[in-house]
Amino acid sequence: MQKIEIPAEVVSELTFDYQKARPALKKLYEKGKVSQWNATTDIDWSVEVNFGEPSAQSFENSEAVASMLGLNDSPLAKLGPEGLTKFRWEFQSWMVSQFLHGEQGALVATGRLVETVPDIDAKLYAGNQVMDEARHVEVYSKYLNEKLKVSYPISKPLEALLLDIMTEKRWDITYLGMQIMIEGLALAAFGLANLIFQDPIIKQITDYVMRDEARHVAFGVISLQGLYDDMTEAELKDREEFIMQAASLMRDRFLLEEVWERVGIDPKEGTEFAKNNIVMIAFRQMLFSKIVPNLNKLGLLTERVKPKFEELGILEFKSAVDSVTAYDPTLLNS
Repeated sequence: MQKIEIPAEVVSELTFDYQKARPALKKLYEKGKVSQWNATTDIDWSVEVNFGEPSAQSFENSEAVASMLGLNDSPLAKLGPEGLTKFRWEFQSWMVSQFLHGEQGALVATGRLVETVPDIDAKLYAGNQVMDEARHVEVYSKYLNEKLKVSYPISKPLEALLLDIMTEKRWDITYLGMQIMIEGLALAAFGLANLIFQDPIIKQITDYVMRDEARHVAFGVISLQGLYDDMTEAELKDREEFIMQAASLMRDRFLLEEVWERVGIDPKEGTEFAKNNIVMIAFRQMLFSKIVPNLNKLGLLTERVKPKFEELGILEFKSAVDSVTAYDPTLLNS
């Protein structure tokens, strides 16, 4: 059984000021309370999922689509229709496995926020989110264990990023790492993944989880707004370095080394394809569509960060709508 032990030093903070001074967080907390769902009863678990069955959308038989996706001269071209079907199912299993691992990280990190954030409104909402994250771990593990019956270990880049977050004692960097970076990427990934998922159960699960994640990312943006305006240059530099490192790790999460190996493709050859294929590049860039505008709103899309994001091909999202505005614009005036 794979297990990671993370020694961490944190400062737990109790506050005895129970006057709720942050109306936007109180409003978000109320939304969280009335948006709970039950992974046991609200998901239709009766549907059969047959791992490996051909998709109703037979893209692999279309030469025009294969050409458009750049597959004709790719490692995937060697697999044939049956191999491509296997690849699609393995990719789905890999994606859901990484969602599950990320949700457990969010469960632990949000529990940490309950301990460390300095105000009562943030503690209350973080406590509400802990229940959300527990439900996400429950629903994804049930799906993998009982329906797909195929899973993957945590990817190395995700493991490295979770280690960075969980060994950090500054509460705002926990927010940045989990609420803004990991959950922001997950929110975009859920939407993209739902286009390629192959059974109705995982689509239903993902729809429910996305509703929760939209609140979670908004929580991070609201909590951190204004915090970086008065930081010293040295303090701000630490946050800039963290953001750039996290973005690089998240981009590298989607090179699919483990999937290539399972479908019989040399992982080096598969990784090179993933790095250079125009569709895979666009997929990785779109994953940052929720992250970049949020960082911009927080004042963290600085002159040091911009060149790195330009290199990653994600700076174009800087003017996109931030997650608070997308979720509920009235929160901005609370």
